[in-house]
Amino acid sequence: MWKPSTERIDMDITTGTRASDAERAQTADLLGRHLSDGRLDLAEYTERLTQVYATATREGLQVVLADLPKLPKPVAVQPGSRARLPIWQQIEGGAWLGVSLLCLVIWSAICLATGEFTYPWPIWVIAPWGAVLVFRVVMGWESAAWNRYRTR
Repeated sequence: MWKPSTERIDMDITTGTRASDAERAQTADLLGRHLSDGRLDLAEYTERLTQVYATATREGLQVVLADLPKLPKPVAVQPGSRARLPIWQQIEGGAWLGVSLLCLVIWSAICLATGEFTYPWPIWVIAPWGAVLVFRVVMGWESAAWNRYRTR
C-alpha cells in the first residue's frame, strides 16, 4: 500500500502570472529592436536577454523593459500587397495585349472594307506569343524564388 512521503520538497514557486515562450520571444525581439536603435550596447543586451530567458513570470519580463521606451508596433507587410507578376512580365503582357488588339483592329478593318470574312491571320501573332508568355509565367523561371533555388 502506498503511503505519502513525509519528506519536505522545496519548490521555487514565484508569484505572478507565468510567462510563455512566445512572450519571452516577443520580449527578446523588443530588446533586439532597442539594440538596433542604439539604446542598448551589446553587453547590456546580452545580460538582459539572459534575464529574459531565465525569468518565469510576466512581471519579470516587464522589469527587463522597464527603463526602455515603448516601441511602435512594426508594420506588417500585407501578403496580397505585392504584385503577382514581376514588372517585366507585366510590361511584356501589356505589349502582347497592345499588339494583339492592333492586329485585331487591322484584321477587322480589312474584313469591313472587303465586305467578307477574311482569313483570321492575327491568330498567328496572338497565339504563339501568348503561349510563350503563359509558359514563362507558369514555369516561373524568371522569378526571384527560381533564381534563389538555382544558385544553391
